[in-house]
Amino acid sequence: MNELKYKLTLTWKFMSTALQAYRHIAASDEFKERERMRSKARHDEAQALRNARMQEREKWQGVAEENEQLRLQLAELQAHLIKK
Repeated sequence: MNELKYKLTLTWKFMSTALQAYRHIAASDEFKERERMRSKARHDEAQALRNARMQEREKWQGVAEENEQLRLQLAELQAHLIKK
């Protein structure tokens, strides 16, 4: 039991020290600026992906409209040929 208590005490001290170090680092202006830059980069990447998807959707919307026009023209041509 003493061995377990010893290991838990060491773990607690280690975690406490690590947490203090993290709090110290996280309070620095450099850390805050890097976090802001990472956040901005993630946002910019998400926006770029969204824009690319929208452009792709618009492209395929145009293809679908063109296909519909061709289908209508073909139907008119077929109707015209049947009349002859």
